[in-house]
Amino acid sequence: MKTYQAALILCMGAAAGAAHAATELVIATVNNGHMIEMQKLTPQFEKAYPDIKLKWVTLEEGMLRSRVTTDIATKGGQFDVMTIGMYETPIWAKKGWLKELTPTAGYDVDDLLPAMRNGLSVDGKLYAAPFYGESSMLMYRKDLTDKAGVTFPERPTWEQVRDAAAKIHNPPNVYGICLRGKPGWGDNMAFLSTMANSFGAQWFDMSWKPQLETKPWKDAVTFYVDLLKKYGPPGSSANSFNEILALYNEGKCGMWVDATIAASFITDPKQSKVADKVAFAQGPYAVTEKGANWLWAWALAIPAGTKNADAAQKFIAWATSKDYINLVAKEKGWAAVPTGTRKSTYANPEFMKAAVFAAAEKKAIDSANPNDSTLPKSPYVGVQFAAIPEFQAIGIAVGQQMSAAVAGKTSVDQALKTSQAAADREMRKGGYYK
Repeated sequence: MKTYQAALILCMGAAAGAAHAATELVIATVNNGHMIEMQKLTPQFEKAYPDIKLKWVTLEEGMLRSRVTTDIATKGGQFDVMTIGMYETPIWAKKGWLKELTPTAGYDVDDLLPAMRNGLSVDGKLYAAPFYGESSMLMYRKDLTDKAGVTFPERPTWEQVRDAAAKIHNPPNVYGICLRGKPGWGDNMAFLSTMANSFGAQWFDMSWKPQLETKPWKDAVTFYVDLLKKYGPPGSSANSFNEILALYNEGKCGMWVDATIAASFITDPKQSKVADKVAFAQGPYAVTEKGANWLWAWALAIPAGTKNADAAQKFIAWATSKDYINLVAKEKGWAAVPTGTRKSTYANPEFMKAAVFAAAEKKAIDSANPNDSTLPKSPYVGVQFAAIPEFQAIGIAVGQQMSAAVAGKTSVDQALKTSQAAADREMRKGGYYK
């Protein structure tokens, strides 16, 4: 009898322990403002799902890419949820590295902006959910363009932008235009790819042959280098998003073409000296509007090897839901909500009133199509990148050449010739052709 009672107590204890054992989700994410805010709201999630605990691994962007890529490629199993982008999602999904997301009806997947949903899907199946999304656009000092008698249409041409830069260029007080020059596939090449697209260029033709020595690329890069040399700030070859944001907020840039997410910072009077002087237009174009502004999302995905897939699905549904956006608005105000993901955000009058850039941002996102971003037909998906594993090395190599051209260390022709050779080498190594 005593033995039976002891066994019963042990069983009851084990059952009680099981009832209270929580699933721990390990989440890898990037150290930017919207993600930090999400971490602060952890108690709200754990209150709604008491059987799930969140453990955050927060990393600088470059380190995040390196850690999650290594982990998923080696099946390391360190993370249950990963923060990835539109470049990684289709590549990893096709390799079978990600679990398909299967949100419930209450999640309202049809409310996701089509550009974001399509960019994070493969064969109509969603493999990552957008936490925030962005395109790129022209942000300019309206006080300066008004003074110079310049009026921009909704989507100006690059010639109109160059002419305006010449009129408002007044160094060292203000430079006509600031653009990315720092080398990197996500730095100068994100911007320069959109400019090249608008000049009619493409990364690869339908035979996967690199096209970097074609006339559209030469026209685009020549225009870009000339524009920055004549009307850009000194040291443009070292500038990327953060460096230009600081210049813009100090009132040093007359115009800037970059991520729409910048608009929330340059219109914030706590950060920007020119917050009330900024206006917006769509990304400039040359011969085609196709691919003139990029498309990107920081998104949440589940590695195929996780043992906590059900809990991961619940967390991602929570963090990318309409309710989450409403929660951030309640805690921090509508100007602080993650944007670029849901139709309902832009249908909200309170958000539209708080975010003066919202209409231009939404239009830029809607106009970007990663499946059809170049004038000639291309075999790849992506606006400011080609979603193939080889692109990361190619983008870095080409970015270094473009930055050297801006710095005057090489000619445009030589930079494109060296870039073509580097891209050709990677594509042969990748087995695209012999």
